[in-house]
Amino acid sequence: MKKILALSLLLLLAFSLSLYARGGQEEAEAENKVLRLITWSGYAPKQLIDKFTEETGIEVEVTLSNNEEMISKLRATRGGGFDLAQPSQDRISSVVEQYGIYQPIDYSKVDTDQLDPSLLNAVKKNTMVDGESYGVPHVYGTSGLIVNKAKAPDVKDYDDLLDPKYRGRVSYRLKRPTLIGMGFAFGYDPFELYNDPDAYQDFLDDIAEKLIEGKPVVRNYWTNGDQLLESMRSEEVWAAMAWEQAGWKLHAENPNIDYLAPESGALAWVDTFTIPAKSKNVEGAYKWINFILRPENAAVFTNAEKYGTASKDAVQYLDAETKANFERGLPPEVLAEIHWYPPVPPGLEEMEGKVLDRINAAN
Repeated sequence: MKKILALSLLLLLAFSLSLYARGGQEEAEAENKVLRLITWSGYAPKQLIDKFTEETGIEVEVTLSNNEEMISKLRATRGGGFDLAQPSQDRISSVVEQYGIYQPIDYSKVDTDQLDPSLLNAVKKNTMVDGESYGVPHVYGTSGLIVNKAKAPDVKDYDDLLDPKYRGRVSYRLKRPTLIGMGFAFGYDPFELYNDPDAYQDFLDDIAEKLIEGKPVVRNYWTNGDQLLESMRSEEVWAAMAWEQAGWKLHAENPNIDYLAPESGALAWVDTFTIPAKSKNVEGAYKWINFILRPENAAVFTNAEKYGTASKDAVQYLDAETKANFERGLPPEVLAEIHWYPPVPPGLEEMEGKVLDRINAAN
């Protein structure tokens, strides 16, 4: 009797374990049919979501966010709650070191042949922690020059914005990109100085002196895009430091005005793909990455949002005007010379802020 009871208990236990395992498998399969994506507005167009679901059977749940919110949400769950995130590349390595909320990228699962090599290498370098990288490039934007070539044909680099012959016809923001861009134009590599505060301060002081000396050339320090656009349309300003989208918008109105990558290299930010530490659909995440970076799909985003994509062949699928803008302003040889923003060490932005205040207060 005892043997029969023991056998019955064993059979019941085995049956229960089977049901539990089956339930777990069914739950996992259900989870793998959903990709939970936290991203920026416009980065996951409905047209592409529907196409991805049709191809893979995976539904995409999108949460719109920004860098600060992504970090906050993933910190609260220790890397859970989402399968794929899209932080900027300079917001990854320090977050990995402090909170461990992302997992290393398995590049063997990424179709890297689709990607611009210089951009991929920059993101690998700037997201590396303990020999492993944590990001795949997706979207980028640049800061360079907008020039009225009929009025200021000799403006080729940031330091030309200090040329006295353009007195009262120049505009730029009094922000950290101006300090860094001027640094490159005057022969510095500010990013190489990031980890040497004393050398970085010397660089800042030198650039501050040059910007203070060049203040008579400046018409205004623009603070919003509309202000800049109007001053260039009216030809009150002939040359400015600004983003490519503003330059291309003005070019459509006046062919004499266009975006120009400086000879010393444009500055650029990159938004990436990262996989949270507790992603429940890692395979789905890699499928989405490869799908979005497929040239014809990447072009859908760029045609709509006008931002560049890491997909190197997407230009072949852009609409005529957008394609012409990228071919003219940001061809591969220009991308190869771009300075991609790396993570900013603690304390540097405070140093920069004090220097910018000094420039602003100077007569």
